[in-house]
Amino acid sequence: MLFVVPPLTGHVNPTLAVAAELTARGHQVAWTGPAAALAPLLPPGSRLYPAGDHGPAGGPDLGGARWRDLRGIAALRFLWAEALIPLARAMLPGVHTAVEDFRPDVVVADQQALAGPVVARRHGLPWATSATTSAEIVRPFDDFPKVGEWVTQRIAALLAECGAPGGWDPRFSPHLVLVFSTPALIGDGGPGPAAVGARDTVGGPGGAAGRYPAHYAFVGPAFGARPPAGDFPWRRLDPGRARVLVSLGTLNRAAGARFYPAVLRAADALADRAQLILAAPGDLAGDIPPHMLHQEYVPQLHLLPHLDAVVCHGGHNTVCEALAYGLPLVVAPVRDDQPIVARQVAEAGAGVRVRFGRAHADEVRRALTAVLDDPAHRRAARRIQASFAAAGGAATAADRLEKLPPGPRPARSAPGTALSENEKGP
Repeated sequence: MLFVVPPLTGHVNPTLAVAAELTARGHQVAWTGPAAALAPLLPPGSRLYPAGDHGPAGGPDLGGARWRDLRGIAALRFLWAEALIPLARAMLPGVHTAVEDFRPDVVVADQQALAGPVVARRHGLPWATSATTSAEIVRPFDDFPKVGEWVTQRIAALLAECGAPGGWDPRFSPHLVLVFSTPALIGDGGPGPAAVGARDTVGGPGGAAGRYPAHYAFVGPAFGARPPAGDFPWRRLDPGRARVLVSLGTLNRAAGARFYPAVLRAADALADRAQLILAAPGDLAGDIPPHMLHQEYVPQLHLLPHLDAVVCHGGHNTVCEALAYGLPLVVAPVRDDQPIVARQVAEAGAGVRVRFGRAHADEVRRALTAVLDDPAHRRAARRIQASFAAAGGAATAADRLEKLPPGPRPARSAPGTALSENEKGP
């Protein structure tokens, strides 16, 4: 199996667990993507084929500093025009090389690594979509049809530039779509129009009936080994107060200059009953009062079992990790898929959404009080937790991947044989 991934931690982490499960079953796995950013995220000794390191969007800071200052539709347009489409162009040669050298039976491509499906089709290989965020699954552009049309046009133009046939969407495999969530969180309304062939199906153990195609596998979160996050002051956790993690993830933490002060003021108001653990850069966190804990990076998966709630940005991985432990959330979405994920949390009853850019301490305090005091939020979080456990995670994902019929083994290029200009990418 060859995993094609962008240089984004939240998109790589689920593949680690699936790859570990496949390896335990005797399969060989490899990754391809911007190697400088991916190497620290992968287990030692992983087979990694560089792809896109020298492109404009190949570094770990996908989108750059300008992207951090954008919100709403402007951020979405920038993500596609300045990050994902250029990343696809830059990754194409390296992904071709990976397929020819590794000769996988199946390609597993992240929804934001468009080079993977293009190359898989070129070699006649079956490919699975790795949907590490549920946003694309639930018709994200219904309220902004012109934006959805614009994204579709950008993708179609990329396919034409690459010499690939038209009339298909590389974000959605016709063979298998692995969704690292369940309908209990995202709802059962069904996918967007790009998922051709949708029909009434049963969501399986991970959710209720809905209009999802049979090749959509809702596997829930997949947790694998993570790089060590350093020491943590476990003894300072207060057993007499509710413990709440505050995290904006890996990409949005620098955007929290206005959000963190509101959190600190809310923490002061709740100091007698709640201990907040703030994961944030030191230069943005400000003066941390003694009733709080602060650390730039925390061992999140190890910390979650000791918590009562989570405040976050609505990143899909953080949300699903919290819900996998039955923790209610306060969600302050920043950009991209995060408003959609925040809406899913609120509509499922598992948390409260607050503003990010104009957050006020009272708003954050009220939201925290609600998720800590109202048992309905915890009940909803535990209902989703049960759906995640039933969905099977990495084991179910591996089961579905094993059932894909293998494609032809890609032939290695003869010495001196070069890719065509279209195959290299525009």
